[in-house]
Amino acid sequence: MLRTQFTDTLKEAMKARDERTLSTVRMIIAALKTKDIDARAKGNTDGIPDEEILSLLQTMVKQRRESIALYQQGNRQDLVDKEQAEIAVIERWLPQAMDEAETAAAIGTVIQDLGAAGMKDMGKVMAELKSRYAGRMDFSKVSAAVKAQLG
Repeated sequence: MLRTQFTDTLKEAMKARDERTLSTVRMIIAALKTKDIDARAKGNTDGIPDEEILSLLQTMVKQRRESIALYQQGNRQDLVDKEQAEIAVIERWLPQAMDEAETAAAIGTVIQDLGAAGMKDMGKVMAELKSRYAGRMDFSKVSAAVKAQLG
């Protein structure tokens, strides 16, 4: 369970006095609590599953990469370094990302498994990809590849 890993890492960071890891893990836990509260409104009292946690972590990494680009334009190397350090901490829990060839093969497999025939099936394909490969794909890039394969 990712939740227990976050708690364990938080405790280790406290003992080691690792401020960067400590603040990043606290930020992850706070975002997770917010998602859990939102899930309760939808009737999910157990909290969000690990797949959604991985998606949350991917979103956090993406936000930091966008911030890095802006900070580089503003010539703020101190903030770039901070964001890169946070990305390194967050990526501890993300599985190894798939390369383009693996992504294309996975998309082809899902399309074949679902019998998807055209653009009308794109939503089904994307949902299945998210459930099978949460945390391993950049879904902002995947949608273009799915469109290309569907046709």
